[in-house]
Amino acid sequence: MRTSRVIAVGAVVATSALVLAGCSAPNRDPEIVGGSAITVAWNDPFFAFNVNTSANNAAANANIVHVTSDGFIDYDPTPELVENTEFGTVEEVSTDPLTIKYTVNDAVTWSDGTPFDGADLLLTWAANTTHREAGEVPEAEYDDEGNVTNQDAIDAAADAGVYWGTDPAPGLQLDLASQAPTLADDNKSFTVVYDQPYADWKTMFAPDTTAISAHGTVQLAYPGEYDDAQAAKDAFITAVNDNNSEFLSKVASAYRTGYDYTSMPEEPQKTLSNGPYTITDLVENQYVTLTAREDYTWGPLPHYETITIRFIPDPQAQVQALQNGEVQIVSGQPTTDLLQQLEATEGIEWESSLEGTYEHVDLQVANGGVFDPATYGGDEAKAQQIREAFLLTIPRQEIVEKLITPIAPDATTRDSLVFLPGADGYEESVADSGVSRYSGDDAAIEEAKGLLAQAGVANPSVRFMTASTNPRRQQELQLIKASAEKAGFTIVDASAEDWSTVLTTQTDAYDAALFGWQSEGLGVGEPSPNYITGGINNYYGWSDPELDQILKDVDVTIDPAEAQGKLVEAEKIIMENSWSVPIFQFPGVVAWSDEVANVKPGFLSPQYFWNAWEWAPVEAAE
Repeated sequence: MRTSRVIAVGAVVATSALVLAGCSAPNRDPEIVGGSAITVAWNDPFFAFNVNTSANNAAANANIVHVTSDGFIDYDPTPELVENTEFGTVEEVSTDPLTIKYTVNDAVTWSDGTPFDGADLLLTWAANTTHREAGEVPEAEYDDEGNVTNQDAIDAAADAGVYWGTDPAPGLQLDLASQAPTLADDNKSFTVVYDQPYADWKTMFAPDTTAISAHGTVQLAYPGEYDDAQAAKDAFITAVNDNNSEFLSKVASAYRTGYDYTSMPEEPQKTLSNGPYTITDLVENQYVTLTAREDYTWGPLPHYETITIRFIPDPQAQVQALQNGEVQIVSGQPTTDLLQQLEATEGIEWESSLEGTYEHVDLQVANGGVFDPATYGGDEAKAQQIREAFLLTIPRQEIVEKLITPIAPDATTRDSLVFLPGADGYEESVADSGVSRYSGDDAAIEEAKGLLAQAGVANPSVRFMTASTNPRRQQELQLIKASAEKAGFTIVDASAEDWSTVLTTQTDAYDAALFGWQSEGLGVGEPSPNYITGGINNYYGWSDPELDQILKDVDVTIDPAEAQGKLVEAEKIIMENSWSVPIFQFPGVVAWSDEVANVKPGFLSPQYFWNAWEWAPVEAAE
């Protein structure tokens, strides 16, 4: 599962410290239960700690970052935005220009004892803006098997310049603050001045973006030169203020790749945490263990001394592990058989409901494939007709009826790429976008045939990529294949076990991709990284100048009704380009041992991990 992220919206890593917003400072009562341990399951393995880079933006990483990090804001499972006043305070100093002051509480420290302060927030700004980038990184080139052939040139260019790997879009989010934020009060306060009004300013500096330390990153960039944490911070602050590209180049490289690891790293900087838990053990493709910090006081206190997350790809194997007592919490995409097993098992509680993830199909338009105008001599209209024809064949209703309604009888198709079902603007966007045409029914198949005839392309071949190990997605692929072939398409199964890596780094290996986007938050700017030119989640070469401008306008539109109208207009353009189509909102299931208290599934990412601090042995919770 990929997480559809907005640079600073924190629901990708929903920290539990926000639930007690506004409460008095926590104490050590109740204590961590000595010797207590819980093991839980997730389907994909952890592979990187910095979820802000485009390559590492995955739920398997975000879950871990969530449990180990804190920030100024987050979302509860309602979902509603809440402030973590134990971490720090946020003050709107001025509206013209928009000026926001962040103040970090004195108690907040990294797990090595170094204070968390404005230097760490300055790293977040520098890494997520175009104003501290330098140099050009070449586009990836691929061989016939989808392997990158110019990786050395890409790495060399990235290391030679200042390239953070976050792919910020110009004029969006933190990029709207073109001048470096100012630090004061012994670096405990941090003031951001935006060039224009910014609708989602309240969502800035959440746990995912504040999870990476400034001093640790400098130390990774310059081994042995800045062993003193304050000296590392001072050097970084000076370099950012002076826009010293020579110094920042190595820091950006360390930020981009230094936190990529699949086994326990030797460098302690790579596991520094500012939240209630710290990574203490990691075995590749097997498990990661988190240990509670005894010195943590700036949020709700954890109960389990250790949390181990086992990586179990097969949902059935997860349930068996739960039944055998090997794990205490599991989650996944339910099937009728799986739910029946849970119902019949004593000592297990479970909950099934719709989640914040939605299934969809995306099309590649810049890889020399069947949907790329370059394949037809730059003929944009012909490529669009072929894309439209293919999306018309997606049997969205059939997929829902055959695969989803047996486990969620009230399930319907999701009909918007931009709005959550039930949210303001959803119905208006559905009515205006033309999404209802994409049904895969007989009329849609005939329309698809007509479009292919107009384009003069017979039997186009589509390499279709999805997760090879996910049974439901393989069933979806078969339904899509059968429908598309009626219109004259040939479907080539390009499924991959490491589909998320293929999705982002081997874009020449597929023409269409089926996967789920996990909603992160409620900000009006959330769709932008998916659809704006060069957006962090735009892996496909999608680009439309009119759409880009609308999405930039949304970011600086304060009136909610006006922003909603712009998003409705944006979705219509997305549909007219025939880039993508939604299918359904995920039904999910979380099951847990009745020996564990306070498991509460969440709608947004990171789902059931959102309140890991609150999990407790039943006897300790009574």
